[in-house]
Amino acid sequence: MTADSQKSKITVLMSTYNGEKYLTEQIESILNQRNVDVNILVRDDGSIDGTTAILDNYSARSLLTWYQGANVGPARSFLDLLRKAPESEYYAFSDQDDYWNSEKMASASSKLKAMGDAPTLYIGQTQPADEQLRPLPIVAQQPLLTFGEALVHPYASGCTMVLNHALREVIVAHAPHNLYMHDWWVVLVATAIGARIAFDPEPHMAYRQHAANVIGEGESLVAEWKRRIHRFLNEQANTRSQMAAELKKACYELMPAENRRLLDLFLAGKHSASKRIRLCTSSDFRCNVKKTNSFFKIALVLNTY
Repeated sequence: MTADSQKSKITVLMSTYNGEKYLTEQIESILNQRNVDVNILVRDDGSIDGTTAILDNYSARSLLTWYQGANVGPARSFLDLLRKAPESEYYAFSDQDDYWNSEKMASASSKLKAMGDAPTLYIGQTQPADEQLRPLPIVAQQPLLTFGEALVHPYASGCTMVLNHALREVIVAHAPHNLYMHDWWVVLVATAIGARIAFDPEPHMAYRQHAANVIGEGESLVAEWKRRIHRFLNEQANTRSQMAAELKKACYELMPAENRRLLDLFLAGKHSASKRIRLCTSSDFRCNVKKTNSFFKIALVLNTY
């Protein structure tokens, strides 16, 4: 058996939209992954800048495959990529404007391989960086990796995710009708069905922060709380319960009894003050981010979770 035949085969799924500024740099960082066999599939979400010309250039050299679809937003774009991806050992989500360290995919695949063939998900810490990829302070994650945490808080970044074929099959077969973000959905399904989850505290990528994606960088504590309050009272109101309802419709039959109990309690809270009190006091529904726990409890009081 040759060394190349032993390499993990990973399909990298990238959704692009008007991303010409940083796209080439990100594609090159993916092509420079070491000790893995990488295949890149890109779905363009209706770009009107030079993004498609860049994709054509790489496609002409057989370095990636891409297709264009209607503008449906990143969540549905990524799920469409996952559905249309060729069969692979592993599947990784990629943003269009980050930069991957050369060992990112090898690190993920080694941890996934050690966990076997059952549905498995790898997630990791990100290294924030400015537009020139100069490192910014890290906010260290310490996720509990529980189902209750996933219901409360979408803690995993899609740009770090790598899932094996078995989990991909579950995600594709149980797509939601309403979808907030693809990465939250993947974590919800994975934790709900009892998939194995590996968290890597060592960052293997630069998570580029720039004008198009920065939220709250350098803002005061008062400004941050005002932003958070506005967000969950408006566009994020009831998002948690809506995602939970989609999860019940999609894969309730795949969930172990304890997770069904937690999901039923979570949904019952929308119609019962006593159930919301149980949710507020239960240790099953918490994460390691104090501010997020506080906002979840406020949302329970207002019944906007």
